[in-house]
Amino acid sequence: MSGNILAIDQGTTSSRAIVFDETFRPGATAQAEFPQHFPRSGWVEHDPEDLWTSTLAVCREALEKSGLPISDIAAIGITNQRETTLVWDRKTGRPVHNAIVWQDRRTADICARLKAEGHEAMVTEKTGLLLDPYFSGTKLSWILENVEGARARAQAGGLVFGTVDTWIIWRLTGGKVHVTDATNAARTLLYNIAENRWDEELCKLLGVPMSMLPEVRDSSGDFGTTDAEFFGHPLPILGVAGDQQAATVGQACFKPGMVKSTYGTGCFALINTGAEPVVSKNRLLSTIAYRLDGKTTYALEGSIFVAGSAVQWLRDGLGIISEAAQSQALAETSSEEGRLYLVPAFVGLGAPHWDPDARGAIFGLTRASGPADFARAALESVGYQTHDLVDAMRADWQGEAAADTVLRVDGGMTASDWTMQFLADILGSPVDRPQVLETTALGAAWLAARKAGVWPDMDEFAKEWRLDRRFEPGLNEASRNKLIEGWHDAVRRTKSA
Repeated sequence: MSGNILAIDQGTTSSRAIVFDETFRPGATAQAEFPQHFPRSGWVEHDPEDLWTSTLAVCREALEKSGLPISDIAAIGITNQRETTLVWDRKTGRPVHNAIVWQDRRTADICARLKAEGHEAMVTEKTGLLLDPYFSGTKLSWILENVEGARARAQAGGLVFGTVDTWIIWRLTGGKVHVTDATNAARTLLYNIAENRWDEELCKLLGVPMSMLPEVRDSSGDFGTTDAEFFGHPLPILGVAGDQQAATVGQACFKPGMVKSTYGTGCFALINTGAEPVVSKNRLLSTIAYRLDGKTTYALEGSIFVAGSAVQWLRDGLGIISEAAQSQALAETSSEEGRLYLVPAFVGLGAPHWDPDARGAIFGLTRASGPADFARAALESVGYQTHDLVDAMRADWQGEAAADTVLRVDGGMTASDWTMQFLADILGSPVDRPQVLETTALGAAWLAARKAGVWPDMDEFAKEWRLDRRFEPGLNEASRNKLIEGWHDAVRRTKSA
């Protein structure tokens, strides 16, 4: 059988499809943006039809560009924006409301009420998550409460719930299959990650009928077969994972202690913690990294709200650069004497601080401070924030490899050698940038190819991971500690309380 895999990467602002060949290299690619809807301040929605039609269109375009006969595609793998919530009619497939996107904050009051009632400890114990509007459960609860007739229809078994992966699979299979994978289920506030099942107590707390919930399958498993009408030939869907977990797989972070960090608008770092979930004492999230052959591997996850968007701020807010790539060259002209600390809490501070009311600040300004110093501070802020995440991970997980972390990185900011070198310096650990930066789609492709039996299993796939460049730390410990002390002082001054 051919080893070509069609990977679907359904994201927050666009849908992409990539055809990978049997050497795990990305080939034909297609991408389509779709509209974002902001009906009120803090509300973010997608039209479910846009998610579906853009996905179908990019799949067809990538397949056509590849020039391969459809019979040469062994399987489809899907990765997706996580936590985004959809509800639709079980018979007609018609959504009852727009998709409520992970960024949406409309359920803040629900979360605050549940916290005030003392439920967060139980929720965290079972799900590894915090009571935050970020996750799917309160979004689903909101739809049931606020869409006319939705609760009665749901209780009668007429409505179903899904994250984006579930919606795309439902559509690709002509409404025959209502499933998700363990990584997406783990982000809903409804799934007990230790027992690997939907949790009746959590569903009751959020008023969710369990009949709405999809069947949960392994990340590498049978998710149904596409209707022949879509691609001219039925294709099996054999791999699914949420985007950050898929990137963890694509980076071959299969051993406990391995860490990956993805740098986009924000940053998501995950450390593989092995066969048992780890309870964080530093407000990190415990989650499922992947589930293979019924065996669950867990992770700790930390999120930084501002990474690449700090560079966008230099461009759009300050106007000191005209394109993101200029930030490195400008930063390189800054002197040590002019060093500034930028705490980019533009939308609050994420892990491990979780201070939504903090706002950005910059420290160390003198009359001589200029654009180069601002550029350097923006890039260095990503390193400092990553240091705090990795430090929290090391404190939470005391595995033997934790102290010798090598950080595998991907995402747009990793193109900056200067930023990656500073990251290695401030971590005091090597930073590895892979040759294939399409790690999220690659992870979905491997999960599907593994089930299809056309790509190697975990150990052999990990051996095929190829390094583009390793950045070794070059800063002595005293200098590193002095910089970190200055950063922590700046963060303390920035916090809201």
